[in-house]
Amino acid sequence: MSGTGSVEELGAHAARARAVALLRIRGRATALAILPAAAAVVLLVASAQGRIAGVWSTVSWAVTACAVVVLLLAAGVAVAVARARPAVSPTVPLTETAAPDLYRLVRDLADRLDVPVPSAVALTPDCDSWLEDRTHPAAQPGVKALGGRAGIRRGRRVPAAPVLVIGSPFLWWMRVAELRAVLAPVVAGTGPAAHPDIAAARRFVRGLDAAVADASLPGRGRVRGLPAAFVGRIAGMLLRGCRDHASEMERCVAASASGRAHEVDYGLRIAAQEQVGLAYAGWDRLLTRVALPAWRMGRWPSRLDAGVVSALTELSRRDRLAEGFTSRLGERPACDLIEEPGAADEAASLLAARLFHGGPAEPGPGWSPVDWQQYPEEVVDRKWRTEAARLHRVLDAMGVAVNVSVGAPGAAAADGSAVPTLARVIDHLATPGADSEALAAGIGAAVARDEEKATPRPRASSGGGTAQESVGGDHLDLWGPVPPPLFPLQPPRTGTELLADHVVAMVCCAAVDTAGAAPGLDWLDGPALLVDGGRRSDLGAPVLTLVEDGDSEPLLSWLTSVGVRTDKPVRLG
Repeated sequence: MSGTGSVEELGAHAARARAVALLRIRGRATALAILPAAAAVVLLVASAQGRIAGVWSTVSWAVTACAVVVLLLAAGVAVAVARARPAVSPTVPLTETAAPDLYRLVRDLADRLDVPVPSAVALTPDCDSWLEDRTHPAAQPGVKALGGRAGIRRGRRVPAAPVLVIGSPFLWWMRVAELRAVLAPVVAGTGPAAHPDIAAARRFVRGLDAAVADASLPGRGRVRGLPAAFVGRIAGMLLRGCRDHASEMERCVAASASGRAHEVDYGLRIAAQEQVGLAYAGWDRLLTRVALPAWRMGRWPSRLDAGVVSALTELSRRDRLAEGFTSRLGERPACDLIEEPGAADEAASLLAARLFHGGPAEPGPGWSPVDWQQYPEEVVDRKWRTEAARLHRVLDAMGVAVNVSVGAPGAAAADGSAVPTLARVIDHLATPGADSEALAAGIGAAVARDEEKATPRPRASSGGGTAQESVGGDHLDLWGPVPPPLFPLQPPRTGTELLADHVVAMVCCAAVDTAGAAPGLDWLDGPALLVDGGRRSDLGAPVLTLVEDGDSEPLLSWLTSVGVRTDKPVRLG
């Protein structure tokens, strides 16, 4: 027996053992539920045969009543667990028509690994890949997978093969051979998933988890809430008893799948794992620094996956540890395996906006896509103008003078024809005793009000198809028409952070209007100020010095070096 074979077989054996342990927990729970009924049957039979009488006859009827109640409660819990809908990851489905080459790659992998072929392929806007069982209700007859293999093995039916979920950034950044190497251990997991004991154990655990989640849903009255709470309590007790066995079973399943895939592109898989780490770093920067500012304005970049290639190429250029990675770009990208990569990218980009920021499932008023070519003008410049206008509105509400000069802090404003200038902001923050905390609090409140007003609202679905329909149908809508973000990218910003952001925006507006600067896009850092064609990344420190310490000298020196006129009016959004 080879070393690889030993790892695979030991992992599979251990996974089956843990699955049997989980099924024993289910069996014990069932036995506990029918134990009063068994006792009642014994007592009733004994009473009918005259073996017991008197008080024991009364006891037998009491036990029978208790058994009926327990059976009814147990049946109710069993039905609730069986009907509970397990959580399904939000994804963008890909039909074989939309991605024939990708399906062919997955089918060939399954054939090489001698495992069932995944039932379908879907995309997730994240840097991860996994198998997901989407059969519901729990008991499903065997069905054909995407490779055409019947769902009958060795004379018995097996559950439908799970869906292969692939991280969309992988498709755009990785080459075809790298993607195949990364997917090999994932696809190998369909082998353990087809084992009846493991499949049954997984259904049992998923049902318990779904029942606990259903019991925690708000909005139920007392009539429905009490039964749901009871079911959730029982399911939670069982789930806690299953936790160790379930986690160990999944660990063993992963070890078995990895062992099976050991000989498939193993050398290339080691190199491809470096690309996985790089993709995750670039994807995170792209979402938090590039996509998030657009989402907050009601715009969603429609080519996030294409943007990750630019971001990672830039990261490779800046990071000496990543030198040589760009040479891979001459090889065939994995996104070529999709017939319409642009449509798939758009669908994944919209889903990313819903997951990480919230919003409706379709474009509409206040929630529209933006191309990368339009990003500097329609997102960066608009963001700066909007924040600069908000800053001056708060200053107006605080009664801060308008047309003051740098050399005369706190000078009174003239009545009538007043215009917003950068000097007004600098002078207020540099004035001794200025209440910057009140300004920060005012901006925080204004941001909350503006974001509430700008929350995208759902619109009726139009007759035309959406990007998701073009790549294989609508993805599951699990959150309602205007959901909150399921996975927020950043915690709420503090008042000081918001104030600093707004002052930076005001400085950038002044630089564009008075010094010939321009808005730009940095793939790793987001909105950027371009001066003489080059990015100026040294603005944050002098602005923080002004906001936190009231010292305007560093910022004034920076403005002088760029040629910004603080006394000139600035166009606000």
